[in-house]
Formats: sequence, C-alpha cells, structure tokens
Amino acid sequence: MMTNVRTKDRDSAISLNNAEFNFLCTFVYDSTGIVLNEGKREMLYRRLSRIIREKKLDSFSSYCRLLKKQPEQERDFFINAITTNLTSFFREQHHFDYISQHELPRIIKNGQANNKRLRIWSSASSTGEEPYSIAITLCEAMKAVMTQWDIKILATDIDSDVLAKGQSGIYELSRIEDIPMKFKKKYFQRGDRENSSNIKVSQVLQQLITFKHLNLLHEWPMKGPFDIIFCRNVIIYFDHKTQQELFARYYELLKPGGLLMLGHSENLGQYQQYFENVGRTIFRKPL
Repeated sequence: MMTNVRTKDRDSAISLNNAEFNFLCTFVYDSTGIVLNEGKREMLYRRLSRIIREKKLDSFSSYCRLLKKQPEQERDFFINAITTNLTSFFREQHHFDYISQHELPRIIKNGQANNKRLRIWSSASSTGEEPYSIAITLCEAMKAVMTQWDIKILATDIDSDVLAKGQSGIYELSRIEDIPMKFKKKYFQRGDRENSSNIKVSQVLQQLITFKHLNLLHEWPMKGPFDIIFCRNVIIYFDHKTQQELFARYYELLKPGGLLMLGHSENLGQYQQYFENVGRTIFRKPL
C-alpha cells in the first residue's frame, strides 16, 4: 500500500512520459554508447529527478528542453548522474590471482632480457578501487624487482566525479573490510579525529596511477601498447556493434601476448576468434 502511495505521489509531482524517456535514452546512447531499455526506466527516473530538483525545473519536459538547448554544457552533469559505479577492492578476485600467479612471473621473466616496461589500463575505473587493487597486486608480486621496472597504471572513466574520488584515494573505512589485514596495514592509513571513519591509500600506490577522463566512444589519446587492459562490467551497457568496435580498439592497443580482462557476465562474441581464452573472462592476444 505504501509503495502505491509513493508511486502515485511521485507521478503526480514529476512524470516521465514515453516521448521524454525515448529522448533521454537516445541522448544517453549518443553521448556514451550505453543502451537503456524499459527495464532501466525507474533508474533513469530516480537519478534524473534529482537533477530536475537541483536545477529547480518543474518537469522532465523542461529538462529535455534544456538538454536540447545546451547539450554540451549539460552533458557531463547528465553522464555523471546516469552512469553506474558499482565497484569494490579486488572485485572478481580470480583476475588478480591470475595476474599475480601467472602473468607477472611471465612478464618479469621476459623483462630480464628486454625492456623492463609495464603498462596496465583500467578503462572503467569508477571510484578507483580497481586500479588500486591492481597496484597492490603489482607491489606484492614484484616487490623484489619493483625498483628496476618502469611501471604505470592508467585509470580512466567517463564520470568526472568518480574519477576525482579515485584520485583522492580517500574511502570510508567499510570499503576495505574484506581486504586481508596485511594489505590494510601496509597500504592504507586511517584518518584521525573527525576523519577516523575514513582511510587513505598509501603514496606508494598513488604514484603508480594516473587518473584521466575518457569517453570510450571518443578518441583515445594514449598510444600504448598495454600489457593488460581491464574492461570489466562496462561492455554489457553497449549494443553489439559498439562492443565489437571497442574490442577491435582494445586489440590494437594490446601488446602481442597481452591480456584483456572482461566482467563476469561478459564475452567477446564474434571477436573471440582473435583471442585465446586463458581463464575465466581472461583473454590473451596471440603473440
């Protein structure tokens, strides 16, 4: 009963009709390549109604007119509101285990005779937990040779707000509850006084990572090549054509023998023929 009342009150205050919903879905797709269907209607409503209130507009119709009138000025704010940023430290642990146990030993061995250069790209880095997890993995697996290597991690995202969060390296203490105690002590510092509920990642990790704003559908200024690319839990938001185009671009930026990491529910589709599957959602570009 309460749900019906809230829905009725919500609809009477600000409604989202089909024409407005279709326009917003098109705006999302044109701006980000993300495909929204009817199942995302409630999510779109919740997130954009906050913008409508903040901008003191009276309807979705008014907001749609604003997007049409000044799309460039509103696009970043709009994208930050609708993109999903669910992440955690060492999410999908098997990826980090594979890198630590198999990939880094191989890279270190090859680097003994060649250029000691390591490049990793976290291409949908959200609030930074993924690139910091990568950095911890490198520091632990390469501690004996770390100073001999030129190591850089690039972290990009379309959402400028979450990038700023990641760059700050400051998180609520609860975010590292599931991290092994040895990592907590070694790579995180707890705040004091009014900041006692927060932690900050160590400078050792931060100096390995560069955070940059990037829309995956636009030009990629980095040249690569990358040894490992993480593209996890973002491909599912694109249509098939866009997915295949992105896989082709990732392929070009990977070193021969480099790894592409996808999310647990993602696959390469027809682009699988160009990669070797070496683990659960872990794909290697042939040498």
